[in-house]
Amino acid sequence: MNEALERVVTSELDRLGYDLVEVRVAGSRARPSLQIRIDRRDGAAITVDDCSIASRAVEARLDAEQQVGPEYALEVSSPGIERPLHRAADWRRFVGKRASVLSPALHGREEVEIVGVEGDEGAESVIVRTEKGTEQRISLADVKDARLAFTW
Repeated sequence: MNEALERVVTSELDRLGYDLVEVRVAGSRARPSLQIRIDRRDGAAITVDDCSIASRAVEARLDAEQQVGPEYALEVSSPGIERPLHRAADWRRFVGKRASVLSPALHGREEVEIVGVEGDEGAESVIVRTEKGTEQRISLADVKDARLAFTW
């Protein structure tokens, strides 16, 4: 369900000029909860109005295509301070920033600095600088979870 759902949501958000950051499905099968995080292509902060516009459009499309079922909860929000990093484009956008990364290559979760991204589409690696100051290449396929790190 997630791939088909993601295609529908991405298509509708593209039409509105937003980027999909993340889709999560939670809740029960009888009443799933769809959590959608969006971003603006112009780099401006997501507003409540942006979330409302995206929510109405996505809901209409999901209902028309019967992607989810008769009853579901839809939540549309900004990526937040600890924004998830999924795609190579996310990593490129935040070069120089700190991220909390969970990967076997790091032997668990570690806070790192994003140095760069290299490789061909579908086989990208991120280059990070660890707390010890060493640079390490990690295949995006080996990243289990990554989020921008919020520091005070």
